[in-house]
Amino acid sequence: MATKHEQIIQHITSLPVGHKISVRQIAKQLHVSDGTAYRAIKEAENQGLVSTIERVGTIRIERKKRENFERLTFAEVINIVDGQVLGGREGLHKTLNKFVIGAMQLDAMMRYTEADSLLIVGNRVKAHELALNEGAAVLITGGFDTEDHIKEIADEKKLPIISTSYDTFTVAAMINRAIYDQLIKKEIVFVDDIYTTYDDAYYLHMKDSIEQFYELNEKSTHTRFPVVDDNNRVVGMVTSKDIISKPSNVFIDKVMSKNPQTVQTKTSLASVARMMVWEGIEVVPVVDQSSRLKGIISRQDVLKALQQLQRQPQMGETIEDIVAQNLDETDEDETIYETEVTPQMTNHLGTLSNGVFTALITEASNRLLRYYKKGDLVAENLTVYFIKPVQIESKIRIKPTLMEVGRLYAKLDVEVYHGDNTVGKALIMAQLIDR
Repeated sequence: MATKHEQIIQHITSLPVGHKISVRQIAKQLHVSDGTAYRAIKEAENQGLVSTIERVGTIRIERKKRENFERLTFAEVINIVDGQVLGGREGLHKTLNKFVIGAMQLDAMMRYTEADSLLIVGNRVKAHELALNEGAAVLITGGFDTEDHIKEIADEKKLPIISTSYDTFTVAAMINRAIYDQLIKKEIVFVDDIYTTYDDAYYLHMKDSIEQFYELNEKSTHTRFPVVDDNNRVVGMVTSKDIISKPSNVFIDKVMSKNPQTVQTKTSLASVARMMVWEGIEVVPVVDQSSRLKGIISRQDVLKALQQLQRQPQMGETIEDIVAQNLDETDEDETIYETEVTPQMTNHLGTLSNGVFTALITEASNRLLRYYKKGDLVAENLTVYFIKPVQIESKIRIKPTLMEVGRLYAKLDVEVYHGDNTVGKALIMAQLIDR
């Protein structure tokens, strides 16, 4: 019989996507304590069944497929940008396929806006309406609200409309960073990525006989099987060595090895590989927190995963990487750099974002230090002066000057020009890291 904890997980799994969940509600419905309900809801969150959003609550979400790890739900976006839901709460569980920065004319913006995307835009009510009608959610930057009829459209179409106090560049950078973090995590392969699930795994029950071991051995060609009790909990392992010279009618629980090594789905590939090498194990049971069998992982699974990982390493790219790629040396001087202000670099007013400005002067300063073979910088103190706004599609030049430099520190003065006009300045005090 399933425990109360397992019953709650099963109940949550049966709820429709988008359903709101509370500790008191679960405790009342299933006649359990608030503490038991709380722990089960946290476990459901770890399993990707629910998501808790500040000022909204806990909602049932659709568990993302493994191949969609680089995508985010709108519920996750709210947590990332510290946003507030203005409408369309019932669509928070949905997954966004891409996001679009709305720093252009409406007709151009709509060419890139499609169903299941997220439009990041400022206080442009018409853009909010057009995006929702195209099937896209809306993220309003700058802390702005929107009109009531827009919220009604969002509720009707079950498409979230979210407000955040951050500017467009910062929001895009935060979302990119979240995706990039998931890509980095994906490089760390877990048991969950490669194990053989319960439906396809071979195992024995305690009261099975040695004769059934031989039958399973002939069917699977395996020589090692997990042993489970009546509640499907792993209680032992049995191998071909354990049954040598034993009568075929002897029960498995009389010959099995008790307290076997087990792993969980969040155990890393490196940990499993080390266990198999040092302990000489060929097959390890995969269990949940209650020691119930979820599947098995074999040495062949581990070897294949290691080979695949070497052939196809995962890579990710942040907004800062994109900005740095567009920064080039000028023809007349290798220590002066230039770039064009693209839509991704702008705030809700269509001018160069403060965050991008800081990223550009830091990257230019870093390149200057590399040019002089002084190493990479880690900014300790950064003073920035924004003198004039820089419009979208403007070309700017960044001129860093090395004022002082030692073995472990550097001081740089940076000037930013648009044409002949100075649009910004910065003073950087930094530590140097020897490359």
